[in-house]
Amino acid sequence: MKVSVEQSRFQLAAPFRISREIQTEVDVITVTLSEGGFAGRGETVGVSYRGETPDRLREQITEAAVHLSHGIERDQLLEIMTPGGARNAVDCALWDLEAKRSGVPAWRSAGVSGPTPVSMTVTLGLDTPARMAEAACRAGPFSALKLKLGEGDGDIERVAAVRSAAPDAVLLCDVNEAWSFDQLRRYTPELQALGMQMIEQPLRARDDEVLADYTSPVTLCADESCFDRSDLESVRHRYGAINIKLEKTGGLTEALHLARAAAAMRLQVMVGCMVSTSLSIAPALLLRSGGLWFDLDGPTYLVADRSHGIQFEAGMALPPSPQLWG
Repeated sequence: MKVSVEQSRFQLAAPFRISREIQTEVDVITVTLSEGGFAGRGETVGVSYRGETPDRLREQITEAAVHLSHGIERDQLLEIMTPGGARNAVDCALWDLEAKRSGVPAWRSAGVSGPTPVSMTVTLGLDTPARMAEAACRAGPFSALKLKLGEGDGDIERVAAVRSAAPDAVLLCDVNEAWSFDQLRRYTPELQALGMQMIEQPLRARDDEVLADYTSPVTLCADESCFDRSDLESVRHRYGAINIKLEKTGGLTEALHLARAAAAMRLQVMVGCMVSTSLSIAPALLLRSGGLWFDLDGPTYLVADRSHGIQFEAGMALPPSPQLWG
């Protein structure tokens, strides 16, 4: 099996701000696995807060190439590479290669239902209350609005402004580890009154053990605190939901296992993404049967997506083209 790695840079149409950074561009690593005249592709942008730089991602993929050159099964990959962006790109490329060689679509091999449009959330970057309200008005017919928060007391004003602009919208929020436990306890009653359905990662992952003794009036969702199945035992006592991202799980293979394990524990599931191209989103759409919310709008922030990119219409992500993936 031949392994090739390519790095590309995609510009964002506008700066995207969360509590810990402002993003204006994204560096994408594409892995292509070729064998017998067929080629499969996978993509990673890495997990920045875990120190996954483009150079480190390329290094990890190169280290794995010696195993890949002799052929490897997806479950074996879980033992050879650690969870994270590099394994995600390789794993998704293996899925794509298998689909190309066999003629069996990836959704069928994954044991999930056939392709259907998926109702999407749209994310509003952290900004002033007025600007976030304006963004909510422009969002269109998405199933939910996810607000990026994390600047203290002004966060309630942000949610109130968005609620006023979109009185009927489902509201979710993502704090990206920026609140203290005291802030969480103070804010949740007000957020509940504003109709907030879910709060994603309010505390730093290393500090969230205090949630085990806290009953939140709003569902709490683990993101930075949950990468793969090994995190579920602690997460289940602290959160009511998890955000599954292929970059964190290290690919679709582990993501499918994680989704099934979460369902058995009666944890709700959000399927999320980084800012990325459609090549990252296509495999994540295979998690559609187990998710409650789908935050997969990464490509919509780009000036230009890949060829054969996923189409977003009327708040829905349409099934990917066979030319894209799977």
